[in-house]
Amino acid sequence: MRSIVEGQLRFNLLGPLEAWDGDKRLRLGGVIQERVLATLLLEPGRVLPVSRLVAAAWTEEPPATSSHQVRKAIGDLRRRIPRGSEVLVTDGPGYRAQLADAQLDLSEFNALAARSREASAAGRSREAVKALSDALALWRGPVLTGEGGPVIEAAATALEERRLAAAEELFGLRLAQGEHGELVVDLRQLVEQYPLRENLRGQLMLALYRSERQAEALEEYGRVRELLVNELGIDPGPKLTKLYEDILRESPELAPPPSAQPVFVPASPAVIESPCTLPYDLSDFSGRETQLGEILQRARQDRSGGTRILAIDGMGGSGKTSLAVRAAHRLAESFPDGQLYIDLRGYSPDQQPLSPVSALGTLLRALGLPDDRIPDDLMDRTALWRTTLLGKRVLLLLDNAADAAVVRPLLPTDLGCLTLVTSRARLVDLDGAHWLCLQVMTPEESHALVAEALGERVEAEPEAAAELARLCGHLPLALRIVTARLNNRPRWTLQYMVDRFHDETRRLDELSIGERSVAAALRLSYQALDESSRAAFRTLALHPGDIDVYVAGALLDTWPRQGEDILEFLLDVHLIEQPEIGRYTFHDLVSSFARGLHGGAREHADEAAVERLLGYYLTLTEAACRILFPGRRQIPTGLDESTFELPDVKTADRARAWFAREQDTLISLVTLAVQHGFDRHAVHLARNVVFHLNACGLLDEFEEVARMAVTAARRLGDDSLLGMSLANLGVACWEMGSLAEGAEVAREGRDLAARVGDGGTEAHGDSTLGLYLSLLGRFPEALSHLERAMSKERELGLRRAEAETLTILSTLYEQWGRYQEAAEAADRAVELCRQLGQHENKLVALIDLGFARVGLGEYTEAEAVVTQARNLCGEAREPGIVALALALSAEIAFTLGDEDQALAYARSALTHVGSSASPLRSAKVRNTVGRVYHKSGRHRLAMELHAKAHEQAAKLSYRSEEAYALLGMSLAAEALGMGEVATGHRTACDEMFASMEVSAGSRRQ
Repeated sequence: MRSIVEGQLRFNLLGPLEAWDGDKRLRLGGVIQERVLATLLLEPGRVLPVSRLVAAAWTEEPPATSSHQVRKAIGDLRRRIPRGSEVLVTDGPGYRAQLADAQLDLSEFNALAARSREASAAGRSREAVKALSDALALWRGPVLTGEGGPVIEAAATALEERRLAAAEELFGLRLAQGEHGELVVDLRQLVEQYPLRENLRGQLMLALYRSERQAEALEEYGRVRELLVNELGIDPGPKLTKLYEDILRESPELAPPPSAQPVFVPASPAVIESPCTLPYDLSDFSGRETQLGEILQRARQDRSGGTRILAIDGMGGSGKTSLAVRAAHRLAESFPDGQLYIDLRGYSPDQQPLSPVSALGTLLRALGLPDDRIPDDLMDRTALWRTTLLGKRVLLLLDNAADAAVVRPLLPTDLGCLTLVTSRARLVDLDGAHWLCLQVMTPEESHALVAEALGERVEAEPEAAAELARLCGHLPLALRIVTARLNNRPRWTLQYMVDRFHDETRRLDELSIGERSVAAALRLSYQALDESSRAAFRTLALHPGDIDVYVAGALLDTWPRQGEDILEFLLDVHLIEQPEIGRYTFHDLVSSFARGLHGGAREHADEAAVERLLGYYLTLTEAACRILFPGRRQIPTGLDESTFELPDVKTADRARAWFAREQDTLISLVTLAVQHGFDRHAVHLARNVVFHLNACGLLDEFEEVARMAVTAARRLGDDSLLGMSLANLGVACWEMGSLAEGAEVAREGRDLAARVGDGGTEAHGDSTLGLYLSLLGRFPEALSHLERAMSKERELGLRRAEAETLTILSTLYEQWGRYQEAAEAADRAVELCRQLGQHENKLVALIDLGFARVGLGEYTEAEAVVTQARNLCGEAREPGIVALALALSAEIAFTLGDEDQALAYARSALTHVGSSASPLRSAKVRNTVGRVYHKSGRHRLAMELHAKAHEQAAKLSYRSEEAYALLGMSLAAEALGMGEVATGHRTACDEMFASMEVSAGSRRQ
């Protein structure tokens, strides 16, 4: 594989998907993230719509939330990839990967192949061979191994075809240069993989013939002819047939060109008898091929320049020793004068670390020196050790080093020697060492290790095997322990082990067998810290997500700079990880270990740290919400503002980016607040978080957080906070289509607010009740609640809330068939949004205004409005609202005579609505698109859409769209010649509209 340039971002597609930042392999997340990234990398620089990424991410029918999940995957990848927002760029309706050629092996392959073609055309054949050889060397195996999915598999097949074409071109160039015998093995291997590929077969026949193996060349023709006849019923093509005939008559045309002088290769030196104290090499060692390759490559580089030290650091249980031992055995022949191993016991239970004096005594004895020749003091032993190694080529493996002071006296000075060092901490003061940081294994490496250990049991339960590896955190020690336990318990299934692991309180207990234990390995690293570092480690582990320096400052009650120093120290000793610059996190098993350290005498300190953490995030989310949601009612929290330094969220872009990056952590923090009994923090933090979740269309998360806030407010016994929390839960119920529960929640919240004199929440409750009653078709009652809400909001100066109520009022009038009043309400809402300078409600208001203009027959004006709406449909929008804007655009475009554009909008609307979590919007979108399809003569498609809309609306008691679905089904059935069906639907439709007091003349047709 191409060497990794330190500090350079690089992606590899030509084999299993890999991402590197210098010598650090990036963790990309789950299957969806990897498939989305792979799809973008396959076409770098090209904008791919979300629908294309959805198709690539799911092998079967994608879920309803697929578009949302793709956007979440993009956001997750941006967090995991350094400068991720510059690499994965949002561009109009989709995304593109923005990379230099050197950052992607596929681009590098294409560039080298093009260079080869140019050199070949100019007659520079050696340069052409070199470029094409370098291009093919980039391939590490089958393209995108394990990514799956028809889209990626099709791309992988196309890339494999390009590899084969390049290989054939390279073989042709080398044959033209006079090579032949040395090509036979490589050609045979490819022919065995692709036996029907005639060009490859012809090249093999020519190479054999030129190697004076004419009979074998003719046999190859017989084999391919038989295959082609049996498999495809055809004979070989004319080109291969002519080659066969030329070989039969030994045509002079097949003679090789004059060859160059043979290259003399010196024989390998004989292995010299030497001491070897290396531990045995694991027979089932698997994974770590990249790291092993880097060690071997650096070990075999030019020996000039000074003492060679290769050092491996990583958390306990990451497999440092196993990797170092494997590398030492692989390098043994290069160091014929000895391969020596010593455990320095820097992190060994119940044993004191080995002193340099003792270590040197052991090493000198291993070289055969008797005790009477070994001096007693460190200086003399060091001198004797280095003198003894002069002129020798010895490999030294120093395992389990705690600090550089122990290592330095043991280092050979002869340039022919190599020292391998393993340590849990990076020994930054060990000058001249090249460090390799060993992270946890990749999912593919974990699977290989588990499969090697458990064999057919993995094939029988592949999903359980993958989940088991994930629960082990892809830590080699954990994987070896769990596979050993399963081998000792043949009746246990993998799924049974997974179920045991899901009890997090006993997970570390499961990862123990004999003298090996993950908890013991972690405890040794923890005990090596001083007391202040242990306290910091325990406190930081209270955080449920990624940590930055500002959060560390709040948790540790210090300044961000000092918090960063502590984080960096814990990173150096591998008790935390750094997924990206400025972000730190705990490995899952380290987090489990740390949680076991809480409680008892430390409980009071833990609670104080959690309170500081919650206060920090509450203050920060309040500041971000003031920027993002101007005009939002300010509700006193009754809590002191955090005095800790905060990151900059003073602009809308920065606040939005911070919320997007932290949203999963924020949800976990609301849970943490509830668990620790900080109910007031939970309620106010939840209020801030749901504003962001609602604006982004994360409806499931919105409902989850709103319910937690209600639980906390009830436990707190504060009616004012309970009313506010119920108001938010009422909105969540509407978004999710839970109308009956939502109406009940909204009424309880409104009544509570009225009792405590909270006019703002009371108005919000009336507004939400009006929304529910309008959906249920009870228009006069709904109107009464909405008018009462607006009156209170104007009295209190709550312009943002008034704008939201006006959009509900506009929708009510539009459903009622009172289009002029609907337009007036929407117009006022749009103006209020303009004054407030916020957009998330302006989009809804513009769509309402568009529907009202269509109802009035003002299609030109409607088109101007809906164009503004489409311009506001950014990537963070709930797909249902985007779908509604597109469906309305389709209806307007068709009426204005642009059928092609109308159908394009319609198709896009249906794609978006398939990813929407809002069933209410889904029903309205399908009815709107159904009308367009009916008018364009696509009656059967219209019938299907209206039937689906009817099913959704009836299930939710969404009366207006239920009636419009019946009307659409009636018109489609009539056009399809289904008269009796049409009459039945029409009758049901008329009865439903009549019950809602919607006249026949005011219905949308």
